[in-house]
Amino acid sequence: MEFNFFIGTDVSKNELDFAIMQNKTFLFHKKVSNTPAAITTLLNELVKLPGFKLSMAVFCMEHTGIYSNHLLGVLFKKQCSVCLEAALHIRNSLGNIRGKSDKIDAIRIAEYAYKNREQLRLWQPKREVVIRLAQLSATRSRLIEAQKVLTTPIKESREFIPKGLVKENTTICQSTLIAIKKDLTKVDKAIQEIIASDLELRRLFALITSVDGIGKATATQIIISTNEFKTINNPTKFACYAGVVPFSKESGLFKGRARVSHLANKKMKTLLHLAALSAIRYNNDMEAYYGRKVTQENKNKMSTLNAVRNKLIHRIFACVNNNRPYEKNYQRLVA
Repeated sequence: MEFNFFIGTDVSKNELDFAIMQNKTFLFHKKVSNTPAAITTLLNELVKLPGFKLSMAVFCMEHTGIYSNHLLGVLFKKQCSVCLEAALHIRNSLGNIRGKSDKIDAIRIAEYAYKNREQLRLWQPKREVVIRLAQLSATRSRLIEAQKVLTTPIKESREFIPKGLVKENTTICQSTLIAIKKDLTKVDKAIQEIIASDLELRRLFALITSVDGIGKATATQIIISTNEFKTINNPTKFACYAGVVPFSKESGLFKGRARVSHLANKKMKTLLHLAALSAIRYNNDMEAYYGRKVTQENKNKMSTLNAVRNKLIHRIFACVNNNRPYEKNYQRLVA
């Protein structure tokens, strides 16, 4: 679509800063409360501008988690075009910048939207069931982290402090750890019930877990991260997103070693790492591949393990795109 109005929005917990541009001309800045009522009032004011139509405007903002939910909800109801971009991506695209304030950030976001108007990727809202799945998955991660915070120091201190103190610490934390374990069981059950109750989620979950090494937690996170393979539907793009694609560094005669980027979804990368370790242990093909690369070709173990992660990603996307589970003994038909 061709847009005439570019509205950059700096989102914070309590306030929203809007910068309104008509093509490359900055019109005005407006600060409102981060509430549905205040956002709706602002949209009513924008409609009164000469030549303004919501269908000819694009709202651009940075990813800010739950703080942007009110704004996204109102814009979705009004059928507005929305662009969600990573803050680092916007910053890097604007060159050398100096100074910072909420107003300046909103103007910069609007300028980014105008300069990149032909390449903007419009936001696709997630289904309610996927949002629930994401929230439960986040709760599960927090419970696991709380469990580690309590158990790790106790385990590490056993060899360095008196046994009486270890026993005392263990006894004090025991009821909390039991409660966390019960809560983890509840959240796992809730996640499985959501997946089982939705036809599309159930289909995707079955296809993803058919690949050796991919467990329930990894499959759930892949569904959430890709928005049911709608936002990311290409294995190479997802591999970049998960930080498992090595990029070369070359300049003139210098040829550096290809390395993966630190700009990645670290949670997804960790889950894929565990999946790769499981795959080379229980999948004969992956075990043979890993062994050949490491022992015969003297490849680095971590780079080989990264290649296994990449293979898993391509197998998952192949299964989803072809709508068929992974076949261990698949043989290509020859015409």
